[in-house]
Amino acid sequence: MAVHTTLRRVLVLGKDLDDVLSVVRENRLEAVRESPEVVITYGGDGILLHSEREWPGVPKLPLRNSQRGRKCDPREVREAIAKLARGELVRHEVMKLRLHAKGRTQVGLNDVIVHNARPTSSLRCQVFVDDREFGHEIVGDGVVVATPFGSTAYYRSITRGIFHLGIGLAFNNSIEQVDHLVLGEDAQVRVRITRGPAVVVADNHPELIALEEDDEVTVHKDAEAAIILALV
Repeated sequence: MAVHTTLRRVLVLGKDLDDVLSVVRENRLEAVRESPEVVITYGGDGILLHSEREWPGVPKLPLRNSQRGRKCDPREVREAIAKLARGELVRHEVMKLRLHAKGRTQVGLNDVIVHNARPTSSLRCQVFVDDREFGHEIVGDGVVVATPFGSTAYYRSITRGIFHLGIGLAFNNSIEQVDHLVLGEDAQVRVRITRGPAVVVADNHPELIALEEDDEVTVHKDAEAAIILALV
């Protein structure tokens, strides 16, 4: 579905933005610092994840100036912004994940990562899918719960695969072989720490949540989707 042309207030994030801002103004879009109707991210995946955390639900147009930005469009900035101004970009709704732990909540576009806090000590945990335990106690570096959007990131580095529907569950460097799973998008994943210390975080959130023995993390689909704008 093409974006409605009334989206005119544009916030641009990233580095070396003079040329991008110039193209925004050439297309008679209004560059703003607050209350944007569209956020353009110029950089890599990190700035896109940051922008969705700070401006959830506001449409994002990710543009790449990084060799490693898999989620950011590598095409010409001028073409993408001109199509934004003409209402010719396509709107994609992208699932996010919500984690609950220690009375705190975070939301991620890519993934939720439970990881050992000490590199010299493995994490031990139990994993439950819809309140049914998966396997036995898992020993390793941690657990990754990913969206399809985020399956090209940490999930892929562990599993060497990606997926397009549902929620991915990967086990990072487990001592025993544990099969990775792709669950339905309405599944709930619960991780109980049986030996820590550990941390949990959604995406690149700057605040890690510390976990100890018997602490639990719950992860499920967020009620709100991210809106990503693309050329196709």
